[in-house]
Amino acid sequence: MSNLHLLLWLEAPLQSWGVDSKFSRRDTLNFPTKSGVLGLLCCALGAAGEQCELLARLASLNQCVLSFIRESAESELLLRDFHMVGSGYDPQDKWQNLLVPKTSEGTKAVGGGTKMTYRYYLQDTYFAVVLTVPDDMGKTLANALQNPVWDLYLGRKNCVPTDFIYRGLYDFESDALDQALNIAHEKELVENFRVLDGEHNGEVLILNDVPLQFGTSKRYRDRRVTVISS
Repeated sequence: MSNLHLLLWLEAPLQSWGVDSKFSRRDTLNFPTKSGVLGLLCCALGAAGEQCELLARLASLNQCVLSFIRESAESELLLRDFHMVGSGYDPQDKWQNLLVPKTSEGTKAVGGGTKMTYRYYLQDTYFAVVLTVPDDMGKTLANALQNPVWDLYLGRKNCVPTDFIYRGLYDFESDALDQALNIAHEKELVENFRVLDGEHNGEVLILNDVPLQFGTSKRYRDRRVTVISS
């Protein structure tokens, strides 16, 4: 079966693409993860639960990411946001008590009370993602991205996209990449780096971001990517 190449444009004031964050520190990579992109597609489709079969069809296919910035950008690209979770609520009030951190059983958390968290975001960054998809899924995914079942976010719910995500289906990856560069040129952006699947000349990373199963018990496997600076 042949494949198509789906072009996504990811633009927002804030984006966050976590790969190994837990508990009080929520980091972000400086580019979209495979799990984040496939999670976005699942939201568009309204595909809840484990989705093992869907992920099995998409997980092994190629993903290429192009990162763009404004040439005149002077601000730091990484933003750290400090949160106090559960602060100032009265546990004796039944409504306020719902906002106090608890265990999964609903009991008081170990240590109890207010929790401090650090959450990291990318700001003033733009990404084009070229995702290879099976030919028979192309139109379904394209339609879902233009008419999503659930709201689409770029990593977290406060990362709301400010431009159209879906930018076309292409027979050849090179055509999708050319269109990504055209979009960037229209927006007066310059390429910062690109991320390719596999090992190439550049910085090779091993990421645990290929989803095998979503839902309450998520499972992932590793993949190698290469970051190539412009």
